[in-house]
Amino acid sequence: MSKYNKQIAITVIASSMLLSGCGLFNADQAAKEIDPPQDVTLTDDVEQLNSDGKAENVSDEAAEESVTSQLYLIDKNGFVVPYSMNLPKTKSVAKQALEYLVEGGPISNMLPNGFRAVLPQDTQVLGVDIKDGVAIADFSKEFNEYKKEDEAKILQAITWTLTQFDKVEKVKIWVNGHEQKEMPVNGTPIQDGVSRESGINLDSTDVVDITNTHPLTVYYTAEADGQQYYVPVTKRVNNTETDPIAAAVNELIEGPSPSTGLISGFQNDVELLSAPKYEDGKVTLDFNESIFGSFDEEQKIISSEVLQSLVLTLTEQEGIESVAVTVNGKAELLKENGEKLTEPVTRPAKVNTGSF
Repeated sequence: MSKYNKQIAITVIASSMLLSGCGLFNADQAAKEIDPPQDVTLTDDVEQLNSDGKAENVSDEAAEESVTSQLYLIDKNGFVVPYSMNLPKTKSVAKQALEYLVEGGPISNMLPNGFRAVLPQDTQVLGVDIKDGVAIADFSKEFNEYKKEDEAKILQAITWTLTQFDKVEKVKIWVNGHEQKEMPVNGTPIQDGVSRESGINLDSTDVVDITNTHPLTVYYTAEADGQQYYVPVTKRVNNTETDPIAAAVNELIEGPSPSTGLISGFQNDVELLSAPKYEDGKVTLDFNESIFGSFDEEQKIISSEVLQSLVLTLTEQEGIESVAVTVNGKAELLKENGEKLTEPVTRPAKVNTGSF
């Protein structure tokens, strides 16, 4: 998986751990780093984990007071959703991230409307040990006290929360120091570890022969309190689809299954005019005019929703760091705020922020 958080955002917040409430992942974030907020400093060496799951190589900015972590919570529709939060500075960032997934824990007064934590109340994170790309998350016995229907979501939330860290590729679950080869309530396999390749919010709708397919994760949108947020969904695509970039774009154009309640900003007649071009971590996509959606073609505006869905989706793929968009071979596009889209867009440091 692409490690989009090799740079971790560190921000000084003197009076509150809450995000600034400036809304969600929006058009104003879209530029080279999707115009990172001015109070965020991106550094190369802040977020590195050693084999004990503790931070090392921390730069001189260590005096700053908080670190941004991406937590995976459950929304009102039952989807596992990333939510970026500013957490107190600590050396054990992986362990801390899991502690903020516990119901009734420190996240309780910080949850956005309609969202809930994923780990059972009173669960203690006994430790997170990271070695050779595998994170072993050890929980107290209270971890076993979850509902059967939440099992897959819990495993996905733990896996995707821990794999945001650069040195973590797979996750194993232990309870009171004992390895779990499967989840304790409903028997979901863990074996030698779970990775992002196992997927999130799995959707196999209309798949007849799952053995002839492979997983592909794309980002659709959901709405709450009049605002949009982004939801990763792992779909199954036919093995005849040999270009994962084109396949991902086509899934975005096709849109989510109607039963999910998710939405897509892509018009049905959007098309790629040529095969995606990949070079040195950058993907260039050339669309027809339908990519402008409801905007006037003369204005050449690409919506924030379309742009961000593309960026989030494609940067999940290994080796992809940025996305450039052209229309009929020309790069004269504008963002919704009227700024020129002059450079490839990279994944933002924060995904889904604020109250919604």
